[in-house]
Amino acid sequence: MILKEKITGPAAWRGADLANDTSWIHHLSDSAIASLEAALKGIKEKNLAFPHFSKADFVIPELQTALQRHEKSLETGLGFLLVKGLPVDRYTEDDINIIYYGLGLNLGQPVKQNPKGDLLGLVMNVGDLSKKDTRVYETNAYLPYHTDPSDVVGLLCLRKAKTGGLSSLVSAAAVYNEILEKHPEFLALYYRPMYYAHLGKNEPGLSPIFSFNEGKLSCRYLRQYIELGAEMMERPLSRIEVEALDIFDNITHNSELRLDMMLEPGDLQFANNYAVLHSRTEFVDHEQTEQHRKMLRLWLKMSNARQLAVDFPGRNGFGTVAGS
Repeated sequence: MILKEKITGPAAWRGADLANDTSWIHHLSDSAIASLEAALKGIKEKNLAFPHFSKADFVIPELQTALQRHEKSLETGLGFLLVKGLPVDRYTEDDINIIYYGLGLNLGQPVKQNPKGDLLGLVMNVGDLSKKDTRVYETNAYLPYHTDPSDVVGLLCLRKAKTGGLSSLVSAAAVYNEILEKHPEFLALYYRPMYYAHLGKNEPGLSPIFSFNEGKLSCRYLRQYIELGAEMMERPLSRIEVEALDIFDNITHNSELRLDMMLEPGDLQFANNYAVLHSRTEFVDHEQTEQHRKMLRLWLKMSNARQLAVDFPGRNGFGTVAGS
């Protein structure tokens, strides 16, 4: 089904309207931090370590009400949130892994981010841009707007860059509304399946950019993987397809739509990958390696995730599909 009416409600937020709104920001209280540290202590007393523990091992009663509210908001509200105030400087690297993973277990189910099975991904300038297989998030280059292959993506800031590295979000529904209003002749093309590299197991998999099912709009977008998928399948993108992708990209950069934020150490950003696209500006690191920008990524499968259409294959990390 192709939706031909504008989307209303919280999911269709515009960045300009949220600039002076703090409803999407949650500040950790002293009691919440104490609860996290008590759970950390419990893990150590049981001689457990990341990732070899369960939700039952990491109990955080002070955060349960807030996490239930956030789980609902991620699916039926704005589709993103920012949690501030985790005192990362007081913890070791192992402590941070336990706390972050434990939080993830209490919000959803962490899933594998690569064939190696990593459950926490390192987002840091460690890659070589001259190599075609280097992932952009492993460099300091501009990271275009995209979605990740999981219900929700989390990003924990441990260190920020010397300059740059601004995080940016945009509502998929707001992008859709702009297309519907200004480029309706392209609408059907966004519903037509395209080949995405890394969506299938051994070769690119088919998926549309937009899907509307059971009253909810879902989006999947990563232009680099669409272009690579077309190349791998030896089916070059047509002129009209390239024009449609250009229109999509231009809309995501609309300053009225996007919401920019500089993640500070101790900030945790969560976003629904079907409802929100995320991006990051290029950055320059400090000279000392130990001061380089460092983020930890978490991919979550959510118990309240939307029902996806048959032609919009879900994906929760590597080795699993959404809903499995």
